[in-house]
Amino acid sequence: MEQIIKILIVENDKDFAWLLQNELELHERLKVVGVCGGREEAVKTACRLQPDIVLMDLHLGNTYEEGIQASKQIRIKTDAKVLILTALYSQEIIENVVAQSFASGYIMKEQISLLVENIYALAEGTTGQERILLQSALSCLTPAERAVFDILMGEEDRSHSSSKTIANQKTQVLKKLKLDNKKELQHVFRALKENK
Repeated sequence: MEQIIKILIVENDKDFAWLLQNELELHERLKVVGVCGGREEAVKTACRLQPDIVLMDLHLGNTYEEGIQASKQIRIKTDAKVLILTALYSQEIIENVVAQSFASGYIMKEQISLLVENIYALAEGTTGQERILLQSALSCLTPAERAVFDILMGEEDRSHSSSKTIANQKTQVLKKLKLDNKKELQHVFRALKENK
């Protein structure tokens, strides 16, 4: 029997959450393990239930920041992949916002017919979209910082910089990515390493 994919829905529009749940429950391998509508509740629920996929509405409060932060914390604290659901229409804004959230993918709310195939693709491994979004999250780094990012990810140090310079750059990389330590960085960006 194929593995069940556990899904947490984070959506503050109760009617839309209900529609999502009904759609997903038509599929044998998909199991909705929880539904919640706020940032703190989403992070706590994801940590408790350990879903495989979190469907995340970006607009949980008055701004997209609530969804960004919820997604980011879930990615840092669990092994769940986050699939963003959005009504944003600007491709540039979407990719910027999604990159900040460390999400594994996104679909437009009016493309809900693509939801199930996106869930299966993410559950089965790293998708092209996931790699693109993670690379986009690294676009804030300079070439030197990107080299240090690779070192933090476990690659051999091929730079000719002093250990003090590298230490300073490691701090800068974590600061720019808004991560607390190397362990969080390796956890969030592990999909990039798996596909080398």
